[in-house]
Amino acid sequence: MNKIILFVLLFIYPAIVLQAQYSSKRIYHPFTGTMVFTVEGGATYTETDYTKPLTDLTGRASLEYYLPFYSKSSFGIKLLGGGGYFKGRIESPFSEYRTSFSYVGGQVIYSIQLGKILFPYFGAGASLLWFDPRDGDNKPLLEPNTALNRKNEMQYNAEVGVKFALTDNISLNLGAMAHVSPNDRLDGKIKGTNNDIFFSGIAGFSVAFFGGSDEDNDGIEDEEDMCPGTPRGVRIDANGCPLDSDKDGVPDYRDNCAETPDLVKTDKHGCPVDTDYDSVPDYLDICAGTPRGVAVDEYGCPKDSDNDGIADYLDNCPNTVKGTIVDKSGCPLDSDGDGVADNVDQCPNTPFGVQVDATGCTLKKEEEIKEVPVIREVPVEKQTVLSAGASFAAGKAVLSSGAYEPLDKLIAAMKENTNTNWIIEGHTDSQGKYESNKKLSLERAKAVLKYFVSKGIKKERFTVRGLGPDFPVADNKTEAGRTKNRRVVIIRVD
Repeated sequence: MNKIILFVLLFIYPAIVLQAQYSSKRIYHPFTGTMVFTVEGGATYTETDYTKPLTDLTGRASLEYYLPFYSKSSFGIKLLGGGGYFKGRIESPFSEYRTSFSYVGGQVIYSIQLGKILFPYFGAGASLLWFDPRDGDNKPLLEPNTALNRKNEMQYNAEVGVKFALTDNISLNLGAMAHVSPNDRLDGKIKGTNNDIFFSGIAGFSVAFFGGSDEDNDGIEDEEDMCPGTPRGVRIDANGCPLDSDKDGVPDYRDNCAETPDLVKTDKHGCPVDTDYDSVPDYLDICAGTPRGVAVDEYGCPKDSDNDGIADYLDNCPNTVKGTIVDKSGCPLDSDGDGVADNVDQCPNTPFGVQVDATGCTLKKEEEIKEVPVIREVPVEKQTVLSAGASFAAGKAVLSSGAYEPLDKLIAAMKENTNTNWIIEGHTDSQGKYESNKKLSLERAKAVLKYFVSKGIKKERFTVRGLGPDFPVADNKTEAGRTKNRRVVIIRVD
């Protein structure tokens, strides 16, 4: 009995520990949920009161059932029966015995998968043994068959071995089994120094029935696997399909952007689509359709280094001073055409053709120069200011009904003067994040543009800017001042 306990401690307990290590991962085990029929034969070896054990023959058959564990290991039960001979001798004085035996019993078994074809197993149980020891002349050594000399007993057994999978359902088995007697009669000697024990080394073949298969080895039987052919080692869900953590239709093992937000359209690599290839995905890109190669900001809009509302790649005057009103080429606006930009022109209405000084005023000379006749008059810059409070809901970029009347008046003027061009500027107060104000001001300016276009005015006649809080017209420290700063300005430039 002590030897059986030692066997369990040395073999079964480490196997249970291995089972626990793999319990969190679903792994297909070829023997799980199967019936296995086995036929084996081999040799016996004894330890009895006879000093020289000899080898003899044995054979057995068994039927196993493995419980449905989805891990690298599996437990089962085994019914077994067999028989054969074991023998031994004493040299001086010479004496020899040979015992025939047969048994039926059961075991609890544990099998673990090591590689694709290697399956070590361990078993422990008990069996009912019938035995008949005889001497060298084939005479019974236990006569008569009394209570003391009974020729049957309940014994303990323990087994260790390995199965080599040859096909999906056939395996070659090698094993060793210990038969431990609680008595001392197996060799015909009623009493001796120790209880008798004999061992059998066996080899044979097993055939498995009723089991499933798992061709892609992902732990899901083929009949339940909704994604057969999953590559080896890929993490899967309960249906046998590769995990797709961000639900973008691209499995994690092929997903180069594994944390894409929900409902965002992705490419074949699982990354958000970037139609204009500006490195800002479409779902974050405020300026979709940016020409290839143009430098953009975090919102996907062309960079505007001097913040004049004209993208750098279109700006012919890239270093315009902050606050300067520019034309569609990004250069300072000169409404009266005198060569002096409006922001420094102290005489903004100089007649066309009149010579001016650096301040934009008429150049004076000591001698009177006859007045230069006016050839043409350039329209003076005009602007319309929409209060954001009357034209938009708070924090929104959707036009409210209060904006339509002043916009419709401008539309009438635009249709009457078809050669005029315009600037639409969105402004905010300084409350909140700078980036959010810039974005909101641009969206409001675009909303005005969209209304003009919907009324038949060509989009090409407009320049749209989102200037955020950069150009206040009142003190942002007061509510009245902040209200004035939240505005959309529409400027006629020529």
